[in-house]
Amino acid sequence: MRLFLIDAYALIYRSYYAFIKSPRVNSKGLNTSAIFGFVNTLEELLKKENPTHIAVAFDPPGGTFRHEAYEHYKAQREETPEDIKLSVPIIKDIIAAYNIKMLEVARYEADDVIGTIAKEAEKESFEVFMMTPDKDYGQLTSDKIFMYKPNFFGGGFTVLDDKAVMEKYKLSHPIQMIDLLGLMGDASDNIPGCPGVGPKTAEKLVAEYGSIENLLEHTSEIKGSLKTKLEENKDQIIFSKFLATIKTDVPVEFHKEEYERKAINEEKLEIIFEELEFRTLINRVLKKETKPLSSTKGTPVQGNLFEEFSVPESEEISYSNLIDLKAIPHNYYLVDTEDKMRELSEKILKQKSCSFDTETTGLDPIISELVGMSFSFTEGEAYYVPVSASFEEACKQVTIFKDFLESESIEKIGQNIKYDIIVLKKYGIEVKGKLFDTMIAHYLLNPELRHNMDYMAETYLNYRTIHIDELIGSRGKNQLNMRDVSKNIVCDYACEDADITLKLKNILEKEIENNNLQKLLYDIELPLIYVLADMEYTGVVLDKETLGESSEVLTKELQRIENEIYSLAGTEFNINSARQVGEVLFEKLKVIDNPKKTKTGQYTTSEETLEKLKDKHPAIGKILEYRGLKKLLSTYIDALPQLISKKDNKLHTSYNQTVTSTGRLSSSNPNLQNIPIRDEQGKEIRKAFTADKNCIFLSADYSQIELRIMAHLSEDPHMVEAFNSGEDIHAATAAKIYKLPINEVTGDMRRKAKTANFGIIYGISVFGLAERLTIPRGEAKELIDGYFESYPDVKKYMDNSIEIARKQGYVETIFGRKRFLPDINSRNATVRGYAERNAINAPIQGSAADIIKVAMVRIFERFRLADLKSKMILQVHDELNFNVEKNELEQVKQIVIEEMETAYSLIVPLKVDCGVGDNWLEAH
Repeated sequence: MRLFLIDAYALIYRSYYAFIKSPRVNSKGLNTSAIFGFVNTLEELLKKENPTHIAVAFDPPGGTFRHEAYEHYKAQREETPEDIKLSVPIIKDIIAAYNIKMLEVARYEADDVIGTIAKEAEKESFEVFMMTPDKDYGQLTSDKIFMYKPNFFGGGFTVLDDKAVMEKYKLSHPIQMIDLLGLMGDASDNIPGCPGVGPKTAEKLVAEYGSIENLLEHTSEIKGSLKTKLEENKDQIIFSKFLATIKTDVPVEFHKEEYERKAINEEKLEIIFEELEFRTLINRVLKKETKPLSSTKGTPVQGNLFEEFSVPESEEISYSNLIDLKAIPHNYYLVDTEDKMRELSEKILKQKSCSFDTETTGLDPIISELVGMSFSFTEGEAYYVPVSASFEEACKQVTIFKDFLESESIEKIGQNIKYDIIVLKKYGIEVKGKLFDTMIAHYLLNPELRHNMDYMAETYLNYRTIHIDELIGSRGKNQLNMRDVSKNIVCDYACEDADITLKLKNILEKEIENNNLQKLLYDIELPLIYVLADMEYTGVVLDKETLGESSEVLTKELQRIENEIYSLAGTEFNINSARQVGEVLFEKLKVIDNPKKTKTGQYTTSEETLEKLKDKHPAIGKILEYRGLKKLLSTYIDALPQLISKKDNKLHTSYNQTVTSTGRLSSSNPNLQNIPIRDEQGKEIRKAFTADKNCIFLSADYSQIELRIMAHLSEDPHMVEAFNSGEDIHAATAAKIYKLPINEVTGDMRRKAKTANFGIIYGISVFGLAERLTIPRGEAKELIDGYFESYPDVKKYMDNSIEIARKQGYVETIFGRKRFLPDINSRNATVRGYAERNAINAPIQGSAADIIKVAMVRIFERFRLADLKSKMILQVHDELNFNVEKNELEQVKQIVIEEMETAYSLIVPLKVDCGVGDNWLEAH
C-alpha cells in the first residue's frame, strides 16, 4: 500500500511562481497559474505513481503553536499574493471533486499533520511519500517514509529515503536534520539558528557531536569565535531546534479507508474546469471533447497577461449554468429568395443602425468565400441570407444589400467587423459609414481580458452561444466547410451572432460613455478599422527570388558557424539539441560550476542564460549567433514565401487591435513586429519587401517618439530643451551624465546614455543595465544616478505615475486609454514591481500607439479625399510604409510627414524620418 501526502501550499506557491513571468489568466481575468500547476502536478503523480491512498494537507487559517511561541516565525515572508488567496478555495473544490481527503488542523502546520499521519501509516506497513520541496521533511524519512520532491511543476520527481537524506546532509540519522536546522537556521521560516553558523559548519558540528544538546554541553572543546557564538546564543539555538521540529503527535487520527483512492466526480470536475477554461485538462483528465471559447471569424484572442488584472478577493467563483437559445424567446428568419432579400433590404434601410455578420468558408478573409450574411436591428430578431457558391450569383445577391452596406448614414454594428469589411471587398462592396465593433469596445473597457463574443455573451448576458464546432466539427481533416452545412442549421447560428452582437452593443455603448472612452473609440479605434482593412486587403509585394538568394547565403553562413562551434568545443554535437548543448558546455567544457537545470533535469541553455555566460567561452557566443540565424531562416526567410497569396501573389498580414494591453497594434501571419532590423542578416528580410511594379516604397518613422512623450509628460526642462533645440538626445544625455561639453561625448558614452534613456522608461534596474551594457554594477548605478540628476523631473514623473496608479488603480495615456493595475498595492514585492513598471511605461508606450493610430486615420482620409492611388501597406512599431505611385511621391510625402508630425501637439516637436527606395530596406 502506498500513501501519498501532499503539502498543499508548497505545491501551490511553486506552481504560481513557475508562471510568474508569463502567467495564465482566463477570460474572466482570473490568474489560474497556481490552480493549473497544482492540477497538472497532481495528474502527473496519479498517472505515474498510481497511489492506493492519498491526502492533501493545508496550513490552517490564523497562526500555529509556533507563532504563539515566536511572533517572528515566518514574519519575513511577504503577504500571500492575492491570486493565490483566490485560488485556494477553487483548489479545494477540485480536490473534493477528485474525492481526495483533505487535512487541516487548527494550530498545526501541514508539516506537522503530514508528519503525524506518515508515522501512523508507517506502523500499518504503508510506504509513505511526502510530496514537498521543503528540506525540513528530511527528519521524518525512514526506510518506509520518503520525500517526494517535484523537480519543477510538470517536470518529474526526485525520491529521497533516509539513506539519501543522510548522504546529502552528511548525517548519521535523519532526525539530525532538526539539529542541522537549529544551528544554521532556516531563512524561509525565519528560524534564527546560531549567528555566523552556515550549512558547512553546522554539518561539521552535527557530525562530530551528534545533537545540539551534546554540542552545547561540550562547547569548552571548541575554540575561537565559534565557541563564543555558540555559548552566547545557547537559548536561541535550542529554541530554533524547537521551531524546526516537525511534530508527530498532532491530534489527528489515521483511518486508512478514508485515504483510499476513489473515483473522480467527473460531473463536478467538468463544471469547475469549464469555468476555469481548462479545455485541455477536460480532454486529458475526463477524456471529453472540448468547446473552446473562440470567435467564428478568427477573432484575435489575447494571451495571458499577468500584472494587469486580478479578480477582487470578495468575488466568488460560481459554477452556474448558462442559458442558451432554447431558453429565450427569439424570431430568427431564413431569407433565401430574392423577393425576401429585397424586402429585408428595404427594412434595413429604414433603420439608424443594424448589426451584421458574414459566414464564410474559412478564417482568412483574403481567400475565404462568402456563405451567407446575417442582420439584426431589433433584439431577439435576426435574419440569415445564404448566398450562392457561384461567385457571379453571390455578387448579385450581396448587391441587394449594397445600399445599406455603403450607406454613410446607417451605423454598422459587428464583432471583429474588419473581417466582414475585407470579405465584402471581394464582392464589390465598400462598407462605409459609422461603425461599432463590440470586440474593440470591450477591449477599451477591459484591455487585459479576452474579447470574443462567446466570452462577452457569458459575462454580460449569462448566455451560451452555439459553438462553431457544433456545426462543422472539431479541427482536423474531417472538419466540414460551413458551406457543407444545411442552411437551415446555419440560420440559427448566424442569426444568433448578429442578435447577440446587437445586444452587446446596447450594453457596451453605455459603458463606453460611463468610462469617458467615446473619443478613443469613435475618433481613433473605429475609424482605424477601415484603414487596417484596406492595408490587409492591399497587401505587399514580396520578392521570393531575393529571399531565395538570402536563404542560400545564410544557410552557408550557418554551416560555417556550425563548424566553428565544433572547433571551439573540440567535439561535434547537435547544436539544435538543448540537451547536447548543455552537456557540452557544462560537462565537457565546464564553463561554470553548479549550472542551472530545467524542470526535466536538463541543463538550462536558454538565450537568457547563455547571454549571461557569453564571456565564459567563445563557443557560447557562436551558439547564440547560430540560433539567431537559424530562427531568422525558419521564421522569416524560408517561411514568408509560403504565406504569399495565390490570388494576387502578395503577402497579407493581419493587424490586431485588441491584443496588446498597451494599445499597440500587433500583427500575425506574419508577425511583422518581430522582424529584426539591426543586424545585417535581419536587413535581408526587409530587402524582400518591395514596391509594386512602377511604384516606389516610402518609409516614415517617428524619431524617438517615446522619449519625446516622456519629455512631454514629465515636463523636465533639460529634456524639453534638448528636443526643442534639435540636439542629439542621447549625446545630450551623455553630456549631462558625464558632465562634459556635448562635443566631447564619445561614441561609447552616447551608447550607454542611449541604453539608459530607453531602459529607464521600462523601469530598468541597476542589475539590468549592468547586464545589458556588460559593465560593473557600480558603473550602472552611477549611470542611473547621473541620469536622474540630469533629468530630475523624469524621476518625479515616474514616482507620480506609481502614486496615481496606487490611488485610482489605473494609469492613462494622453488620449485617455486606461491600463488597469490592480496589483499596484500588492504586498508581494515581485507582483507589485511588475505593476509599478507598467505604471511608468504604459502612459508612454500607449500614447505612442495612440498617436500613430491618429496619424494613420488622418493619412488614409487625406489619400481618399485627394483620390490618390498610393496606399499605406505596413505598420511596424513607430513606422508607416507606403506603396507610392511615382507621380504622387511629393504629394504623399507632404501628407505623411504633415499628418504624422501634427497628430498630437506635444511640448516638444514630433519628428519623422522619411526615406524612399525600391524596397523596405532602401527606404528605411
